[in-house]
Amino acid sequence: MRSSNIAKRYARAFFEIAREDQKYESYYGELTIFSSILEDNKNLKELFLNPVFDRDEKKAVVKSMLQKINISTTTANFLKLLVDKRRIGILPEIENAYRQLMDDTLKRTRVNVRTAFPLSAELSGKLQERLEEMTGKKVEMAISEDASLLGGIVVGVGDTLYDGSIKTQLRNIRNLLGEEI
Repeated sequence: MRSSNIAKRYARAFFEIAREDQKYESYYGELTIFSSILEDNKNLKELFLNPVFDRDEKKAVVKSMLQKINISTTTANFLKLLVDKRRIGILPEIENAYRQLMDDTLKRTRVNVRTAFPLSAELSGKLQERLEEMTGKKVEMAISEDASLLGGIVVGVGDTLYDGSIKTQLRNIRNLLGEEI
């Protein structure tokens, strides 16, 4: 079974616990904190991925880490379970799958926006409004600048990409005229 399917199963199980406790975002925040600690510390990440270290050693490290950060008992138990089942290595995938479940339940979507120039607060607000109307969900936008676009905007909503950049329009014109890119 692929790790993404396994990650989705663990995320779904943990999400059901969060649903019972009505703590979707709080548990997600705790997963994110722990996951970022693992990502930021190469040695720690290697320890959890290395089969040379047994479960008890890994659990002791997790227990020590959990004493230093403020994480609920529920999340702590979930992380210990991941160590027991040798699934701590797929924590980032579990975190992503959990976020998707949370966003679907809370009717939110994450949108990536690339522009050639900085957006004013007014324009950014109007764009967010329009995207919320279009998706029917609360939109969380991540805006980045990309001078290579030359002008216009590229919006990514889930798997859909809306490309209104000048660069793409010029490429389309070239293709119509039969020129090679």
